[in-house]
Amino acid sequence: MSYTTVSVDAGPARFGFIVSKQVGSAVARNTVRRRLKAISAGLVDEIRPGSQVVIRALPAAADAPYEVLAGEVKRCLTGEHR
Repeated sequence: MSYTTVSVDAGPARFGFIVSKQVGSAVARNTVRRRLKAISAGLVDEIRPGSQVVIRALPAAADAPYEVLAGEVKRCLTGEHR
């Protein structure tokens, strides 16, 4: 289950990333983490201020193109899947 919490301090949204060794080598994990950070930076204005979001990368993220990762993150964070 994924969820977003809102802190009392309504600063900008904050993101955390979980990229385990199941994703692949250190190079693959860092690549996935950097891609997720870039995607999240582009979406920070669309997320409610004060939100704290945690994104867990699944092993398939290592082979996914940037556009696919961006689409999945945006779909999950904006609620387009509902």
